[in-house]
Amino acid sequence: MKNKRVSESRVEIAQIMYPEHANPAGNVHGGHILKLVDQAAAIAGARHTHHNVVTASVDRMDFISPVYIGNLVFAKASINYTGRTSMEIGVRVEAECLRTGIHTHVGSAYLTFVALDDNDKPVEIPQIIPESEEQKR
Repeated sequence: MKNKRVSESRVEIAQIMYPEHANPAGNVHGGHILKLVDQAAAIAGARHTHHNVVTASVDRMDFISPVYIGNLVFAKASINYTGRTSMEIGVRVEAECLRTGIHTHVGSAYLTFVALDDNDKPVEIPQIIPESEEQKR
């Protein structure tokens, strides 16, 4: 099994927030943001392992900035750590107001995913190769 660089599985997804994502005051539901976090992490995990991956845990997510209808939301995910069958994936969420161009940090989370084989049993995964001092830290 070949080890992989962090950049090989990094992913960034973006989605415009519409009224169906928000409450009557125009604030996007936290659950919708968490769904984007989980999706971005799952994509990064699948890219890294080339297997089905499932969420084992999500650490706390503090919302430090609100997201509004019309914002473009980014979920940026990368592998932080790999074990034998599991991996920690970090996701940073940012929002961009398309009218002003202002970017805000919405929050960050760390998720643990497990890779599964065709029989839904944990499978050994490639280890990561950090490429920068920040990734090594």
